[in-house]
Amino acid sequence: MIFTDFFGTEKMRAVFDDRSLVQYWLDVEAALARAQARVGLVPPDAAVAISMAARADSIDLEALRRGTNLVGYPILPLVRQLSSRCDETTAGHIHWGATTQDIMDTASVLQLRKADRLLRDDLTRLIDRLSVLAQCYRDTPIAGRTHGQHALPITFGYKIAVWVDELKRHLQRFNEAGPRLFRVQFGGAAGTLASLGDKGLAVHHALAEELDLAPATISWHAARDTIAEFVCVCGLLGASLGKIANEVANLQRTEIAEVEEAFQPGKGGSSTMPQKRNPNLSENVVGLSRLVMQQVPAMLSAMIAGHERAMGEWHIEWRAVPETCLLTSAALVHTCAIFDGIVVHEHTMARNLGMTNGQITSEAVMMKLAEHVGRQRAHDLLYEMCVQSQETGAPLQSVIAENSEVAAILSETEVKSLLDPGNYTGLAGDFVDRVCR
Repeated sequence: MIFTDFFGTEKMRAVFDDRSLVQYWLDVEAALARAQARVGLVPPDAAVAISMAARADSIDLEALRRGTNLVGYPILPLVRQLSSRCDETTAGHIHWGATTQDIMDTASVLQLRKADRLLRDDLTRLIDRLSVLAQCYRDTPIAGRTHGQHALPITFGYKIAVWVDELKRHLQRFNEAGPRLFRVQFGGAAGTLASLGDKGLAVHHALAEELDLAPATISWHAARDTIAEFVCVCGLLGASLGKIANEVANLQRTEIAEVEEAFQPGKGGSSTMPQKRNPNLSENVVGLSRLVMQQVPAMLSAMIAGHERAMGEWHIEWRAVPETCLLTSAALVHTCAIFDGIVVHEHTMARNLGMTNGQITSEAVMMKLAEHVGRQRAHDLLYEMCVQSQETGAPLQSVIAENSEVAAILSETEVKSLLDPGNYTGLAGDFVDRVCR
């Protein structure tokens, strides 16, 4: 209970709790009865009675648990309980021509459709929030870093826009994966619908309509790629969220201090160090991202099903799919919380840009000088002057001023302008506009 909100949101837990899961199974059983009534296989009165009885609050979950442990699967003991709530004639039409995996797979699709909506809603909210921040800090210079060291100036908005562009691709992946996933499963014992004769496809299509799902072209009992794809998309999203959160945590380091998670009394503290303001939301997301990614290899292994039904591989999904959705939802909500209250220290960004005494914009001087002496000679000159600046601690501008070859080409005013980080952010602002338009 203590860590509940760390590893899943209340809305996502409601999708995957036991009572909801049972209701999804019952929804499929009821829809199947209605579909079969539409094609004349089940009396309409029986379909109505089955639908009315298919309520999770009338199911004894403890008895269902015991029955599942005995049988190995939950649908047989569930059907027995559902049948006990109907008269004998009606009960005889429950689960007609279906197999356990038909019910469980279709219910999983219904669950994932709901989970998909929740995830896409939170992802869209995060994209919107980051887009606003990217535009707000479109022209705010910050040190770009490669290999952990200062590289060239960028803007903070540019850094965020890179994240936005990446997250937009994940949203597109969810949108593209949905139509492949949200299909009904109804094939009977071996997927051929032999038990329903010439009514099999009619029932299949009617069931799809009842549940507002797409019909499948063929049974997918042993073809688990669509569910695995959904988990893989979550894994990709989780990795991106982990990267973003890790960046925030690093930018909050005492030595950098360019951003900070919103502070309130008691947040991010230490049991022994009074001064601490730890980036605990970012830390949560970093941990969650790794847990989400761990589900991907499990789901890929679940795809290796034997013959026309899996021998144990399918069971992996029962744990991995809910875990994936819960962990991803938590990672998204925590990331949204980070940027709902993010504190940006522009003065520290400006201070850090000057840490290397002008060397962060040495390329700007080099490129201008190259117009006169060629790129390689210009590189060699600036390399030597940067080494001198690093070893002596002298500002690069003063070192350049002492070099007669460069001084003969570039004036002091030109060099000063070239070394201004705000003048060398390239097309950072334009890229922000392209991403956030």
